[in-house]
Amino acid sequence: MDERGLQQLDPEVYGAIRSEIGRERDSLVMIASENYASRAVIEAQANVMTNKYAEGYPGVRYYGGCDYVDEVERLAVDRARKLFGAKYANVQPHSGSQANMAVYLSFLKPGDLIMGMDLRHGGHLSHGSPVNFSGTVFNSISYGLDPKTQRIDYDQVRDLAKKRKPRIIIAGASAYPRLIDFHRFKEIAQEIGCYLMADIAHIAGLVAVGLHPTPVGVADFVTSTTHKTLRGPRGGIILSEKKYENKLDKGVFPGIQGGPLMHIIAAKAVAFGEALSPGFLDYQKQVVTNAGVLAGELMGSGFDLVSGGTDNHLILIDLTRRKITGQEAETALGRVGVVVNKNSIPFDKKGPKVTSGLRLGTPALTTREMKEKEMRIIAGLIKRVLEDPNNESVLMDAREVVSDLCQTFPIYQYLDKER
Repeated sequence: MDERGLQQLDPEVYGAIRSEIGRERDSLVMIASENYASRAVIEAQANVMTNKYAEGYPGVRYYGGCDYVDEVERLAVDRARKLFGAKYANVQPHSGSQANMAVYLSFLKPGDLIMGMDLRHGGHLSHGSPVNFSGTVFNSISYGLDPKTQRIDYDQVRDLAKKRKPRIIIAGASAYPRLIDFHRFKEIAQEIGCYLMADIAHIAGLVAVGLHPTPVGVADFVTSTTHKTLRGPRGGIILSEKKYENKLDKGVFPGIQGGPLMHIIAAKAVAFGEALSPGFLDYQKQVVTNAGVLAGELMGSGFDLVSGGTDNHLILIDLTRRKITGQEAETALGRVGVVVNKNSIPFDKKGPKVTSGLRLGTPALTTREMKEKEMRIIAGLIKRVLEDPNNESVLMDAREVVSDLCQTFPIYQYLDKER
């Protein structure tokens, strides 16, 4: 076995990783679905458990030598259940999309009708988009937002569900800045006799500490990613009642996956443990406060926000009245080190590769311990850049502001010491 380290064995890959460290450290990461995993999470992910096949579940594996990976998976399951107050947890899904797939294939048949939020209104690909497995394996219909309030139109959801009778309703979004009323969704699902699945990939951290109403105990199934506001490794999770345990376990393995990624599950266990600590509540409170301050400052500067603000960690700017597209805005801010993503807005007239919107999030900035003062600075920076995106003097000044903030609120210093 070659015992050389990465730098010696593969300098090209090593160089790309070092460059990514620099990019994350020297940029203001404001993509709502991204965050900085802790040193402990990263260490747990980069370990020898990547070597171990462990098809099956703790105590019931199809391979020998699973004593210690069983221990790690049990820790992850126990911590996930405690964190969310759930009776059942499956920590094996490789992603949030695969968690959704496992639920669908466990309880639906190909061709069944599913109903989720319209992708153009803030939903996710895996909620029935025709370009995704969820819209090709299953028939799908979409509910949307009220054109005036730009919030979920629960009456429309109910009317559509009663008319079309889906087998499952998906409550959740990837670009919805307001609270979701899971109880309203449950009432609708019960009225027509279908399943309810809540996808809390974006808001899981807020749900875990009680800053967003929980769907656990309300929805039949709850799925999530384990990064984003949870600040863990990239992966998925399913929560539910014990009565669904056997079907869901089989739905994940052997239904859609083979061997689980045991090194990722180790990192999930660490992340859930971190989320159970008292400081995690303070962190999530600051995430929401930061988003509220940022939203208020942007609106005060004349920006239109979808739904007029935010209740959670993300903001969706409507650029329709401005002479700039979402794509152009993303590019302009990227040039000064502010990393955001273009995003469709409700009833967007531009395509998904251009868009009329810009999605911002505060989880990563808050991990760097930025607070209200910094949100005001960043809002002013965004205003200046988007109002004059081709002015080199403006861009130069903005780059200096970004550099100052990144140096004042450093991240991953330990990686420099270990070079």
